[in-house]
Amino acid sequence: MARTRQTGTEVPPPRDPSAPYPPPPARDRTRDRSGPTTRTRSQPRLWTWLLLPGTLWMTGFLVASLLLVATLALGTTDPLGNPRFGLNFANLTALADPAYRTVLLRSLGYALITCLISLAVAYPVAYAIALRGGRFKNLLIAAIVVPFFANYLVRMYGWSVVLSDDGPLLRALRAIGLADDGTKILQTGVGVIAGLVYGFVVFMIIPLYAAMERMDTSLIEAGRDLYGGPLRTFLFVTVPATRQGAAAGCVLVFLPAMGDFVSAQLMGGPDQIMIGNLIQDKFFQGQNWPLGSALTMLLMAVLFLGMLGYLRRTRKDEAEAAR
Repeated sequence: MARTRQTGTEVPPPRDPSAPYPPPPARDRTRDRSGPTTRTRSQPRLWTWLLLPGTLWMTGFLVASLLLVATLALGTTDPLGNPRFGLNFANLTALADPAYRTVLLRSLGYALITCLISLAVAYPVAYAIALRGGRFKNLLIAAIVVPFFANYLVRMYGWSVVLSDDGPLLRALRAIGLADDGTKILQTGVGVIAGLVYGFVVFMIIPLYAAMERMDTSLIEAGRDLYGGPLRTFLFVTVPATRQGAAAGCVLVFLPAMGDFVSAQLMGGPDQIMIGNLIQDKFFQGQNWPLGSALTMLLMAVLFLGMLGYLRRTRKDEAEAAR
């Protein structure tokens, strides 16, 4: 080995280019086991333990209530109207009655129309806040969400006053000649759908706002170059990029709207009752808890199918995004 004259340290000879590279030094596996890997593995376990109490609490009460309603649906009532558990399928066969089928289809139609109208209302609102709100985004979201902190029943009572025959809306329409004295909104399907949209539209705005907040705005600029007009850019760029938020909003609106009974009770008439009204009537007025439980199971089956379709669609989108 050659040595330097100043420091006396050894200088390695030049490496032969034809010689193979030496193998890398062995890692200290003992240090790896006790290092960051152990902490990384312990973190998911910690979060699992933290989620376990709440999950068990919710799951336990959900399963218990489902079993109670399912067994009660097979029961009967005594002469005094008290429910009795048993094994009677008459309540399930009664669901085939055309009257119940009509009410179920009406509830399904009202819920779907509510989703479509809420989607049409929420898209421009979420678009304006997410992409044009600037530093006022949080203030605008608060202005939308805070009024919905009031009790749902109180809000529906206030909305029924606005839509009443002598309410401000119809008075304004009569003043400009768009309505006459015989025009009514309450006790019609329009009134029920208006109440449902007012009650649940916020559940559509929030997911769409979150989806647009995460969207890359450069896609919109590229869409304007490719598709030209704002409408085509919105349909071919913004809507596909935010379809997961729209799907989540539709689920959050459809599920409660399907089982709602307050809007139909306050703003509808006998021809606008929904399945939620039937369930309420069987439990509190008709004293027929087994039939009310059977109607509840029917409603939950419809909602489960809708939720299953949403989960399958979400899984398909995630699989496509992972490719």
